[in-house]
Amino acid sequence: MERLPDGTEHRTGIWIGNQKARRDKLDQAQLAALAELGVDWAAG
Repeated sequence: MERLPDGTEHRTGIWIGNQKARRDKLDQAQLAALAELGVDWAAG
């Protein structure tokens, strides 16, 4: 669980797992955005 600056909490690990599981459905712009954030598997 990660607390964001606005005070809300987000399950970042679950979100990342979902993105990784669905990577075949992500378009190039989405993969590039994740790669820019340092997500290794998106840099493909």
